[in-house]
Amino acid sequence: MSRPRADLERQLLRKSLGALTRDRHRCSDCGRTPLAGERIHHYEHGAVVCALCRPHHGGEPAETLTVLHCEHGHTVRRLRAA
Repeated sequence: MSRPRADLERQLLRKSLGALTRDRHRCSDCGRTPLAGERIHHYEHGAVVCALCRPHHGGEPAETLTVLHCEHGHTVRRLRAA
């Protein structure tokens, strides 16, 4: 494999990994990405905390959301013929 081709492949890999992680929520405490179906807690000071780290925070979160699957809203519902 030639050197320029290997560099191109490496650049494409970095770009795709960046696109995958850009829109994900990460826990402000442990840094992990919560799984689909797990609850994340948003606090007034801007912290996003996973369900595992929630007990370490005092006070109530401003908002609690459920993490949706990456394909949520992109699926097609098939209707039964009349």
